[in-house]
Amino acid sequence: MKHTFKFIFAALMLIAACKSDQNAEMPASTEPVFDWNNATVYFLLTDRFQNGDQGNDFQVVEGQEAAPFRGFMGGDLQGVTQKIEEGYFTDLGVDAIWTTPVVQNIDGFVDEGTGKSYGFHGYWTKDWTVIEPKLGGEEAFRKFVDAAHSKGIKVIVDVVLNHTGPVTELDPVWPKEWVRTEPQCVYKDEETTVSCTLVKNLPDIRTEDDSTEVTLPEGLVAKWKEEGRYDQEMAELDAFFASTGYPRTPTNYIIKWLTDFVTEFGVDGFRVDTAKHVEASVWKKLWEQAKLAFERYKKQHPETRYDGSEFYMVGEVYGYGAGGGQMYDYGDSKVNFFDNGFNSLINFGYKYDANETMQAFHEKYDSILSGDLNGKYILNYLSSHDDGSPWDKDRSKTYEAANRLLLSQGGAQIYYGDETGRSLTVAAEGDAVLRSPMNWEDITSRDSTKMLLEHWQKIGKFRHLHPAVGAGKHQTLSAEPYVFSRTYAASEDIVVVGLGLAKGAKTLPVDATIADGTVLKDHYSQTTAKVKNGKIEIDTPFDLVLLSK
Repeated sequence: MKHTFKFIFAALMLIAACKSDQNAEMPASTEPVFDWNNATVYFLLTDRFQNGDQGNDFQVVEGQEAAPFRGFMGGDLQGVTQKIEEGYFTDLGVDAIWTTPVVQNIDGFVDEGTGKSYGFHGYWTKDWTVIEPKLGGEEAFRKFVDAAHSKGIKVIVDVVLNHTGPVTELDPVWPKEWVRTEPQCVYKDEETTVSCTLVKNLPDIRTEDDSTEVTLPEGLVAKWKEEGRYDQEMAELDAFFASTGYPRTPTNYIIKWLTDFVTEFGVDGFRVDTAKHVEASVWKKLWEQAKLAFERYKKQHPETRYDGSEFYMVGEVYGYGAGGGQMYDYGDSKVNFFDNGFNSLINFGYKYDANETMQAFHEKYDSILSGDLNGKYILNYLSSHDDGSPWDKDRSKTYEAANRLLLSQGGAQIYYGDETGRSLTVAAEGDAVLRSPMNWEDITSRDSTKMLLEHWQKIGKFRHLHPAVGAGKHQTLSAEPYVFSRTYAASEDIVVVGLGLAKGAKTLPVDATIADGTVLKDHYSQTTAKVKNGKIEIDTPFDLVLLSK
C-alpha cells in the first residue's frame, strides 16, 4: 500500500506483543465487557450509504451507463465518517462497522445478463494495494478507522483472496501463473467448489500451490511505476517475504497486501469473502499474519482505543448453518473452518430458524451455542447484500426483525437500512434489488420510519450495554407471556426480557438470582420497578420490557 516503509523487524517481537500490558488494553471501567457473540455488527455497502464528498463521484461515459443500481452512486468513506461523528452508530448500539471491500476495483464494466455492472461493491479487485479513489482513497479510509475507534467502534473490512475482478476491455486477465479462467464451479464436491471459477468471467486465484514462486503481473508493475511507488512496494514485499520465509506465491502476495490493512490502519477484523472456495489452510495463514500485525499495531499505537479482543476473522462459508456444528460439508469431505483461522462464521441458517416461535427459536440457539459451538462465535443475519431471499423482503415485520435479531444469542449483523425499512424490492435485476441507497430522507419525513429506528435503537443500546443478551446463558422463565433471562457469568451481568406482553400494567417473573427488593430498570420505557416475591410489576405502554439492574 501507499505508506511509509517500516522494517519488518517488529514482526520478530511477537512474544513481547502477546504479553502486552493488560491495563493498556482493557476498556475503561464505564465500558461494558465486550464479547463477539454479543456484538452488533453494522454491514454497509460504502457506495450506497452516504455521499460525503461529491468530488470523488464517478463520472459515467455517455453510452456506458449502468443498469439500475449497478453503478457507482456516490457513497464514500467520508460519508460513513460523517455518520460516525454524528453518533448514528452509537445511538444504534453498534459495536463494529463492516464495510464492503475498499480496494481499487476494475475500471470497466461487465454484463452478466442483468445489464452493465461496475465494481461499486468492491468485490472485483484491480489492485490490492490501493484504496478505491471513488470511495475516498487512503486518507479517507484512515480517518474513517480513526473516527470509529474514537467512538469505541471496531472496524471489519471485507477482503477477497479468491479471485480478481472480471476481464473487461480496460482490465486484462492476470497471468496464467496467477489465475485460472476455467473450469467453472459446479459444486459437486470440494474440488469442484475450490479449484474453479465462481462464474464464467471471474478469474480464480491459484491458491492451491504453496511452493511455486511467481513474478508480479507486468500490468501491476507498470501501474506502480506510473504512480511512482514501485520501489516502495517492492521494498515492502522484500521485507515481508524475508521476515516470513514464505515463497512468492499468488496467495502469499495477497496475504501481505490484505494484512497491510492491519499494519497500516489498525482494523479490528476481516470478513472473508467466498471462504469455502479457497483451501482452508490458506485462511489459517492469513489469520496468523493478521494476528501478528494486530498485536504489533496495538503496541505501536497505545493511544488507540482497543480492548483485549484478539483479531476477529468471520467467514462467508456460503450455506453454513450454526445448527450443523463446526463442520462444513462439501459432499465428499467436511472441513472445520473454525480450526483454520476463523473465530466466527456467518450463520446462513438463522433466517430459516427465525420462522420458529420465539421460545423454540431462543432455546434452540442456547442449545447450539452451549453445545458443539461452545466457545465459538457466529454472526446472524436476516437480510444481506447477496441473499435474494431475505427473511422480511417486503419489510412487513420490521419490529419483529429487531426483536429477533438483536435479542438473539450470537453476533447480530444489521444490514444497512434494516433499522429504517429500506426497500429490498426496488426496480432492478438480480442482487441489485438489495442494494438501494440508504433511505436517510425517510427518517426525517416519515414518522413511521423514525419510530421504527427508535425501536431498533432502544434494543440495540440495551444489547450493547449487556453482554448477557448475546453471549449469556438463556433460561425461559415463562412461556405465556414469554419471558426469559440471560446470565453472563464473566461480568455477573443478568437481563430479563419480556416479549408479546400486555400493554399497560403487567406482572412477570425475574431470574431467581435477583433478590427481592432489587430495583430493575426497563431500558425500553426508561421506568423502574422493584422485585417482590420473585416478580416485578410494571406499567408501560409497550408490549416488551428490557430489564437489568
